[in-house]
Amino acid sequence: MAMTLRLTEEQERALALLADVEGVSKQEAAARAITEAAARRVRDDRVRALSREGRDRYATLLDRLAQ
Repeated sequence: MAMTLRLTEEQERALALLADVEGVSKQEAAARAITEAAARRVRDDRVRALSREGRDRYATLLDRLAQ
């Protein structure tokens, strides 16, 4: 799918730097960055959910340990 991406000068420089470091085109660097950010966000959300479930499940024990 084609898409136009408008970047500030600072974002353009950052993208060019990222592409250079990774040895890929700016288009590929942008695509990778989007994919990695999405995966990281989903993983972080899952970790938060598991942590919340654990705190709920072991709330009594955690309170006792804290005393």
